Amino acid sequence: MKVNKKNVQTNDNTISYTHVETGSKTICFMFSGSGYNYDKPLFYYATMMMFQNKIDIIHIHYSYSEHILKKTLEEVSKAMMDDITPVMLDVLKNGQYNETIFLGKSLGTIPMALDLMKREEFLKSKMILLTPLLNLELIFNSIVSSEHQGLLIIGDKDSRFNLEQIEKLSYANLEIEIVQNADHSLDIGGFDTSNSIIALSNVMEKLQKAIKVI
Repeated sequence: MKVNKKNVQTNDNTISYTHVETGSKTICFMFSGSGYNYDKPLFYYATMMMFQNKIDIIHIHYSYSEHILKKTLEEVSKAMMDDITPVMLDVLKNGQYNETIFLGKSLGTIPMALDLMKREEFLKSKMILLTPLLNLELIFNSIVSSEHQGLLIIGDKDSRFNLEQIEKLSYANLEIEIVQNADHSLDIGGFDTSNSIIALSNVMEKLQKAIKVI
C-alpha cells in the first residue's frame, strides 16, 4: 500500500488530496461533509472497507467558509467542482483506473447529485450517498431521476428525512437503507454508544454489498 499526499492548483487556491494506492483498477473518490471529515467514523471505516476490497481511495481536503455555503446550491456545487475536478483529472490522467466509485456525505453529495451523476463518462460509476440533503429539491430531483447503481443511507431522525421522498426514491436503481432512530451523523439517540456502533456496523455491511460486484 502506498500513501501519497499531493497538491493541485485550482483557479483560486491549492487543493490537497491523499491518494492511497493498492494496485487496484478501481478508485473511490470520497467527498467529506461540512465538519464531518475523513477521520470521522463513517469515512474511517468506509476507507477500511475499500482497503479490504483492494480499492484505491482519494480523500479530497476541501473546506468552505460560511460565505460560500450560504450561496445558491448551484454556486456551492460549482465551487466544489472547481476544487474536485483538478484532483480527478490529476488522478485519472494516466488511465490506470477502469472503474470509479463516488462516496460522499451530506455536503459532499451536492457535487455528486448536481454534476457527477449527470456526466456521461461516469454513468456506470457507483454512487454511495450518505445522509444526502434530500430536503433540497434540486438534490432530490437529480437523485430520483438518476439511473446509477449504488447506495443511499439516511437516518429517520435526520432533519433531511422525508418518508414520501424515500418512497419515490425506491423506484431508482439505488439501494435505500433507512437507519432507525439515527440522526444526520447516523448516530443513535445522540449518546447511545452501543446502538450507534451496531448501526455503523450495519452501514458497513450495506457498503460491502454495494461494492462487492466491482
